[in-house]
Amino acid sequence: MKAEHVLIIGTVWPEPGSSAAGSRTLQLIEQFQRAGWKITFACAAGESEYRFDLSQWGIQSVTIELNKESFNDFIKELDPTIVLFDRFMTEEQFGWRVAESCPDAQRIIDTIDLHCLRTARQQALKEKTPFHEDFLLNDVAKREIASILRSDLSIMISQAEVDLLKTFFKVPGSSLQYTPFLLEPLNENTIEQWKTFEERNNFISIGNFLHEPNWDAVRYLKESIWPLIRKQLPKAELHIYGAYASQKAEQLHNEKEGFLIKGRAGSAKEVMSNARVCLAPLRFGAGMKGKLIDAMESGTPNVTTAIGAESMHADLPWSGSIAESPEEIAASAVLLYTDINTWRVAQQNGVKIINQCFEKKKYGEELVAAILEQQNRLKEHRKNNFIGSLLMHHTLSSTKYMSKWIEEKNKK
Repeated sequence: MKAEHVLIIGTVWPEPGSSAAGSRTLQLIEQFQRAGWKITFACAAGESEYRFDLSQWGIQSVTIELNKESFNDFIKELDPTIVLFDRFMTEEQFGWRVAESCPDAQRIIDTIDLHCLRTARQQALKEKTPFHEDFLLNDVAKREIASILRSDLSIMISQAEVDLLKTFFKVPGSSLQYTPFLLEPLNENTIEQWKTFEERNNFISIGNFLHEPNWDAVRYLKESIWPLIRKQLPKAELHIYGAYASQKAEQLHNEKEGFLIKGRAGSAKEVMSNARVCLAPLRFGAGMKGKLIDAMESGTPNVTTAIGAESMHADLPWSGSIAESPEEIAASAVLLYTDINTWRVAQQNGVKIINQCFEKKKYGEELVAAILEQQNRLKEHRKNNFIGSLLMHHTLSSTKYMSKWIEEKNKK
């Protein structure tokens, strides 16, 4: 049996400094390399100055094109044993070409987060209606669930989303693998280097501005939450960091109100470690929140919502407060900011969460084992996944010819 060769097809080149998705991709690559697997990374997006230099890890990077037959030639020559799509949209674009050119390659999606769940929650917020399951029956769900069923395995970052796929969408458990963020444990040496309560000042909020839940949270802070905090703490400042801040975001900057748009952080951990409290009032979203991981790894207590904390702490006490209304969020934030004992307990809760819920060795080894186990019975798995085969058949009959039409149109 030949050694494993993983082709990762990315929606964008990994930018770990810009988004949790970029960090997630590198975590998976690290596990695959630890297993001795060869990695090739391919992407059709333009290069960014913030992209991670994969060559330093010995990984070949290849630029590919959408709707081009050249991809078929490329993948046939590469002949990978595993193809990983970093989102369902990437599987939509390239999955049928992989199935046609390398039918024996195992096809895997890293969903990052369940996009249809995020869309459903956003629609409920927009309509000012309590969330209910009918919101899940959206067009994104039809595409995303079809993509998951067409694929051999989907890597899920959230246990809540695994449960939702199994119970509501009836996706077989054999097609799903729970793999949270893969993190090193926090040891005493790391903890001792954290700044103390007294050495820290101000509040922080952080997140890529292109990600709609983050942008909504910034506006929510500006309009409804920060005025309540500022009323009780008139000298406090809120420092808001995030990649790709728009002009609309920069216009929210107001020094008089202590509401400061800082833009991209050189190091998320560094700016987080200087703050006393992190604010993440997310009103919709899905997956796991990288900003809250950064906060816990920096010893910074946080205030978030139930959606923000979803699937991130098992049954352990939260590393700060979980609140919903502006008044509750503000009150929790002020308490954490002013009460050293409450702050210290929250900080220690964060240590326990990181060390017990995100064990790199445990979950990394489980992922590699699950991939290899399925690969050994791939024919049987596909035989039992008739719906997936049916969806792939219709994809080859529709998406394939649409792509070919676009390819011919572009030649003119």
